[in-house]
Amino acid sequence: MTELLFNKTLQVLVKCKDCDDRRTFIRVSIELQLTSNPIHKKDLVVRLTDDADLYFLYNLVISEEDFQSLKVQQGLLIDFTSFPQKFIDLLDQCIAEQDKDNPRFLLQLSSTSSALDHSPASLNVVETNAFKHLTHLSLKLLPGSDVEVKKYLATCLATVKEEKEQLQQRLRKTEEDLSRQLSYAQQTLSEKSRELDKLRSEWTSQTTSLSSRHTQDLTAEREKALEIQTKLQQQNDQLRRELEAAHQRSTQQLQVRLSELETSNRELTEKKYKSDSTIRDLKAKVLGLEEESQRAKQQVVSLRRENSTLDSECHDKERLINQLQTRVAVLEQEIKDKDQLVLRTKEVLEATQQQKNSVEETSESKQLQIGKLEATVKSLSEELIKANGIIKKLQGDLKALVGKIKVKNTVTVSQEKILQETTERLQREQRELQETQQKLRLKEEEVSKLREQLEATVQKLDESREVLKTNENVITWLNKQLNENQLSRKQEAVGMFETPQAAAGLRLGTHNMVQFNPMSAKPNMPPVEVGNGGLAAQHQSSNKENGEPLGLDSKYFERRDNSIPLRGLVPSMHLNKDVTKPSVNMGGVKPALQSAPSAYFPG
Repeated sequence: MTELLFNKTLQVLVKCKDCDDRRTFIRVSIELQLTSNPIHKKDLVVRLTDDADLYFLYNLVISEEDFQSLKVQQGLLIDFTSFPQKFIDLLDQCIAEQDKDNPRFLLQLSSTSSALDHSPASLNVVETNAFKHLTHLSLKLLPGSDVEVKKYLATCLATVKEEKEQLQQRLRKTEEDLSRQLSYAQQTLSEKSRELDKLRSEWTSQTTSLSSRHTQDLTAEREKALEIQTKLQQQNDQLRRELEAAHQRSTQQLQVRLSELETSNRELTEKKYKSDSTIRDLKAKVLGLEEESQRAKQQVVSLRRENSTLDSECHDKERLINQLQTRVAVLEQEIKDKDQLVLRTKEVLEATQQQKNSVEETSESKQLQIGKLEATVKSLSEELIKANGIIKKLQGDLKALVGKIKVKNTVTVSQEKILQETTERLQREQRELQETQQKLRLKEEEVSKLREQLEATVQKLDESREVLKTNENVITWLNKQLNENQLSRKQEAVGMFETPQAAAGLRLGTHNMVQFNPMSAKPNMPPVEVGNGGLAAQHQSSNKENGEPLGLDSKYFERRDNSIPLRGLVPSMHLNKDVTKPSVNMGGVKPALQSAPSAYFPG
């Protein structure tokens, strides 16, 4: 059994000893033979022949054992089963490169003798690189013997005879088919010629009758056409004049409307830029308010810390009060007064926090309003762009209508339809223009409303600033109160640890009444002599230098008539002194705060 794998003619470079290299076309055939005696074996047969020279024959039979030695000699990396396909792939690459001037893959046939007659030759598959020539495969072929040449020639004759017989059978079939077709064609030609003669006679008679009728019809129709043309020309002239007048009017109206729309567009753009500038200013103001609120938060935190320190100091003072058994009742009453003051300060702080929260809420609502205003401005700009596009479309439609009017002079039947369409379009465009004008008016009203809202928001922002300023004044006043408390406590601590003589002098001192009356209506009370006599004056001078109204609202204080008298501890310190507190203008109320500091816990 033989299986033909490859059979093609290739361009081969022939190299012989003492001869020039030449290129010829040689047929390469690869067959796979299956032998079953005595064992199933596969042999690969490579045969080189020349179609021009039938005596040129080279054979090579490669068995599996021979392939193993070839694999070792040439360093091949494939098995015997895949070798035929790889060899065929190399030959295909040679076929693809053979038409080029400098082919990459070449097929060489070289022999050691001077001619390729009866000497062995080697078939090489060579790849040319820029560096060297690489031989991928080299096969040694033997020339065919006389018996092999005879067998080859016999097979060639047998194949030629088979082809000749096949060709003869095909020729016979084609001759029979052609003869049949000729006989059928001759019969059909005779029939068709008869039919042609009949048709020619009928056609001549009909043409004569039709030509006479046609001439009569043409004359009648020409007369009618002339009359119709005259009427249509008159109608066209009238319609043309009317259309030109109507279009001139419409163009003038549209130009006037365009000028009006352009002016309105410019005004709206100017309004938009102004609104953008106002929005930026509002954003800057909101940022300033946020910074001020953060500062107020920091001040509140510091006040809370100072309150905690004050609480610790109060605990220390309570220990001292436990040691002084003689003045326990008086000191307890003063401690209660101080606790009330702390509660009032806490209430003030809570009120400031509530006001701060309200200011933050108002700022957030204003930011939302600003976002809405920006969205409305964007929508206005988009609508203006749409209006400009509509105007451009109208201009294009007008140009198209002028062109159509020129075309209508030639086309008479379609003029009425086109006129109807143009009138409908003009009506639609007029309606669209009216709708755009109404939309523009509505947008201008919305812009005016938004301006009023902006002015209202600006007023609210100013009010919130004033509220923040009052809160800051309250906080500064509380800071000063706390500083004064600290100073007075230091003085009390110094007075407590003086000599027994000073304590005796305290016992013999005048019985001065210390009175804490925060809600007294009198703004100016007679000053009381104190060891630190210039304290009240210093506070008043500092308040005047700062130029800020200080004090608390009347709702944070309660009137107390029952004051506890306290005898002085140091003879030189006269504690009967009224300390006037500055007032704060909060909501139009100006309460005066008046308190008398005690020996241990000043107001």
